[in-house]
Parts: sequence; structure tokens; C-alpha cells
Amino acid sequence: MKYGRDLLLELFQAAVAAADPGKCLPPHLPPLPKNVRGNGHGQTLVLGAGKAAASMAKAVEDTWQESAQKTGQEADFCGLVVTRYGHAVPTRKIEVVQAAHPVPDAAGAAAAARMLAMAEDLGEGDLAVVLISGGGSSLLTLPSPGLSLADKQAVNQALLRSGAPIDAMNVVRKHLSAIKGGRLAAAAAPARVVSLLISDVPGDDPAIIASGPTVADPSTFAQAQAILAHYNITPPEAVQRHLEQGEMETPKPGDPALAKCETFLVATPAQSIAAAAKVAQTAGYDVVLLGDDLEGEARELGAQHGELALEKQQQGRAVALLSGGETTVTVRGNGRGGRNVEYLAGLALSLGGAAGISAIACDTDGIDGTEDNAGAVVLPDSLARAAALGLDPGTLLANNDAYQLFQALGDLVISGPTLTNVNDFRAILVDAI
Repeated sequence: MKYGRDLLLELFQAAVAAADPGKCLPPHLPPLPKNVRGNGHGQTLVLGAGKAAASMAKAVEDTWQESAQKTGQEADFCGLVVTRYGHAVPTRKIEVVQAAHPVPDAAGAAAAARMLAMAEDLGEGDLAVVLISGGGSSLLTLPSPGLSLADKQAVNQALLRSGAPIDAMNVVRKHLSAIKGGRLAAAAAPARVVSLLISDVPGDDPAIIASGPTVADPSTFAQAQAILAHYNITPPEAVQRHLEQGEMETPKPGDPALAKCETFLVATPAQSIAAAAKVAQTAGYDVVLLGDDLEGEARELGAQHGELALEKQQQGRAVALLSGGETTVTVRGNGRGGRNVEYLAGLALSLGGAAGISAIACDTDGIDGTEDNAGAVVLPDSLARAAALGLDPGTLLANNDAYQLFQALGDLVISGPTLTNVNDFRAILVDAI
């Protein structure tokens, strides 16, 4: 039976491959309108934001170019997408801008302003294809009138440190934005808008993915205020005033400005976990799916999964526990690390060095938080090796410094940007002993 580090990495690679835009996007892409310029059919515009935006743009270009060559027509379209620094790929017709994540910067704000202007220039008979993936909330940043980029940066940083789940964070973000929460699609009306989404959020709700720039938003200004209060976040004065005034709500379900919008999910966490499950089954493991939408404090979920793994081991069979979703980290220390290494540190402490249990937790975009790793692996001897190096995993975890633990062990998973994003992937291999 294949087991240990090699199989863990193979499971992660299978999960990432299932969300490759080059494979999962083309079946959902609308046909390129024939002879689009000069014959009354209008223009075709591609817009996008997220960690997978550039690779999605390339998939659009490749698909439409191949189709055009087969029919002898010209592939006539243009566009603009924004992605995270280091996640760009070469494109021919669609401009790729790189910007900061998870805290937005001026490059992202400038790209968002250009996109909104391009959408506003569309009219009847035009087509906008909008490519959305995780990370788009930070990358597609355009402050509401009266707010500054610094205002949004301050709120974003506070939310990231608060432990708030992604759906709550995005309610706030949508109500501080001139482009999120359906506003981009409303700006494009009356053009047809086709949105292709790679989901990175629990439940795959299009209104939450990248803060839903092209779908109706059921949340309100009052909810945004309540979320900040719940997490004890005092926003800048301009933000507080903006939320209290509550002017110009986001487009709601049934808004006629969104009547010509279509939305398709092209990749989801569940599909990636299913791909990994096939690999685990081929390797001889019974698969237990714990869910693709798990949330909660990362270290606490890791501890819970450690207890579950120990229970499964008592049953005397080889089991692979697979899960996805997006945990949170409440930052209280000053160390380094993302939610996946915090999850694994909590898991390792819960396992206590039990034989025959190994695990991996990685962000499918290749970046765990703001570090250079996708995640890490835990092996049966991880705690023993840490002790030999004089490291105390509990102390490191308390300081939010799990990165240092796995770096010292040589157990970080460094994949580089994967150019997709279906959130976190976790696998625990429980061998029969």
C-alpha cells in the first residue's frame, strides 16, 4: 500500500488538477459571437478578478482562438483581469494586472476602476464574460464614494485578524465597495453578462465568492455594521459614517439591472475532494468525507480531527479522512503561519505522536495565508523530531508561529502558485496497525 508523504502530496495534486481552469472552464464558456464587430452584434468583453483570473483568461483565449480557427473567423474580443502578484500567465488579448492580496493596494483599485468604466461602456447586444475566483474581494477593490483605499485597507486588516468567517467578511466588503455585491453587473446593463466562477467558499454561494460582483446581494448595510460590532472592530470614522448612512444599497434579488446575468460554477471544492478520493481509494484506503465546507478556528478543527483519526484507527482499517472549506485564525501572537499550518499543529498535538497517522493541509492556490508555502504535512514522528530540535509546538502555536515549526521539520509544502483556488484541502491517512 502506498502511504505517507508521497501519497499525501499525490492527493493534494489531484485536488488541484481537478480545478485547472484549462480543463474545467471551456465546457461552460459561451460561444464567441460570430463576426462581432461591425455587424450589429456588439462587442465581447472579458473581465475578471481572483487568484485564478489569469489562468482563466488564458483558458478563454485558447478556447475561443481554437474555435475561431476551425470556423475561419477572427477571435475578436478584449478584456482586463486582475490577479495576485506572482499568479500571472502570458495572454494575448486580455490584459492581466497584478495586485496585492489579502490586503488591497493601489494597483488593484486602479484595475477595478478601469473594469467598472469598461462595463459602463457596454450596451444592448454586447457580451461580458466575467471570470471570478477566490481572492477577488481583495483584488477587486474600488472604495465607495467618500471612502479611501486606506479606509478599506484598515477594515480589511482588522477583519483578517478577527477570526471572522469569509461570508461575514464579504458582507462588510460589499458595503464599502463601488464594484462588489452585483454592482459590476449592474454597470454592464443592458449587456448580457455571463459569469464563470471557481468557488473557494463554503456552500459555493456566488454572492460570497469574491464578494459577488455580478450577482444580487441579499445582505444589508445594517448587517455589515452588526458584523463589525460583533468582532469588536472600530472602523475609520469615514467607514462608520458610510455604513450608518446606508445610501445606495447593493442590487437585490429581482433587480431588473441583473435580468440578463447568467452564473455558472466551473469548479468547486467538492469536485476536487472527489478527485482526491479516487486516488485514496486506489491506494487501498476507505474514504470518509468530512465535508467540503468546514469552518471554525483552524487549530480547534485540527484537534477535533485528531481525535476522530484516533477513533478510526481503533476500528482496524485503513481510512482516508478528506475535507475542505475555509477555517479562520484569530491572531493573538506575532509569529508566522496560515490557517493550514495552524490546523496541522493542532492536529499533531491532538494525535500525540500516534503511529500510523499522517496528514496534509494545503491551500489549493499554493499560498497559505501570506507565506510562501501551500501548507505542510504531519507525520507520525513529527512531535519527536520537534522535541529533538528543542521546539515546543504548543508554545509556537500559541504565538501563531506554526510556520516556524514545519519549516524546522522540513515539512512545509511549497508548490508555488497553482493558478486556481478551491480553498483548503485536508487529508488524514489512518493506517491499520
